Amino acid sequence: MDRVTKGCTRPCWTIRLSKHYRLRRHYRLWKHHRLHSGSLTSSLNSSLTHEENELALDQATLAFLQAGAEAAGPDALPMWRMSPAEARTAAAAMNTAFGSGPAMGSTEEHTLTGWDGGTFRIRVHVPLPAPHSVFIYLHGGGWVLGDLEGYDTLARQLADKSGAAVVLVEYRKAPEHPFPAAVEDAWTALQWAAAHATRLAGADAPLFVGGDSAGGNLAAVMALRSRERGGPALARQFLIYPVTDADFSRASYAEPQNQTLLTAELMQWFWDHYLPDAQHRTAPEASPLRAADLAGLAPAFVVTAEHDVLRDEGEDYAERLRRAGNEVEFHRWPGQMHGFFSRVNLLPASAEVMDLVAGAVHDDVADALDARFAVLRVDA
Repeated sequence: MDRVTKGCTRPCWTIRLSKHYRLRRHYRLWKHHRLHSGSLTSSLNSSLTHEENELALDQATLAFLQAGAEAAGPDALPMWRMSPAEARTAAAAMNTAFGSGPAMGSTEEHTLTGWDGGTFRIRVHVPLPAPHSVFIYLHGGGWVLGDLEGYDTLARQLADKSGAAVVLVEYRKAPEHPFPAAVEDAWTALQWAAAHATRLAGADAPLFVGGDSAGGNLAAVMALRSRERGGPALARQFLIYPVTDADFSRASYAEPQNQTLLTAELMQWFWDHYLPDAQHRTAPEASPLRAADLAGLAPAFVVTAEHDVLRDEGEDYAERLRRAGNEVEFHRWPGQMHGFFSRVNLLPASAEVMDLVAGAVHDDVADALDARFAVLRVDA
């Protein structure tokens, strides 16, 4: 395994390169950093004025936001002033815009029983050719919104591009099921995936966990739990603009150009539904950035968006992971807002990040195969 460490201002990152994918990955990362390294370094502490917002977000994102505003009309309520039921209806109206996604070799649906006897659904997309890894994906939506249908296209794309069997988890939502229901459901789903990994992807298949926003929070917590409870072993954790801390005082919460799909008020609304007692929000399984010890965790792939209220806490988490000795690949995506990754087939940046995620999965699978063959050669 090779390591290439890039020096930068907060946070730094380590890029993991497998033997067979080294040249391809060097090129992909060189191309990305050649295009975006200025935004990943010199702008880490930059702040734009509200008048400069049109220059801050890329054109595809601006067009998306304008179309959404026109469709909603001038009298539309902000989501943080809606009831959870109203917000879910508004969010679900977007689902058809994502398209149907690639065809799969097979798709399974299962109902799992949670820690308290309640049930929740998972959907498993198995691509062709046969997969060699399993990826548990935990969707975003502030622990209040999101479902299998809204993330089905993303899960299909992830399976198709990464070659992994993707387990999409519809964990139960707040406020009906507040913290720790989502954490416990995610843990149940992770254990199910580990138990079925051989059936889905063959013996010794690498196991990945990932998610966006609130799902990124849950993925980070799964990595912590897997360390504390001795497994399941994770090949990598993918954290896409994750929630890592219930602290609204960071600079990214106050920057006007960051108040797009996820505003400071909406994030407060999500936390109020998920964990109403603010005193308990510092628990590591709610705010993983508050964990006393972050050493010994699965390698991390962290993406933040330049114009996102969650930007700073995601980058603080990436930096703490790195300082704790973990392997971290970090990308701040320039010109982007919160939620861009889940806007599949709508925003080009979504496909760009998907390609990086898929490439990292392929690299880790290749490394696992290398290690397996090395053992076989020694045994022979």
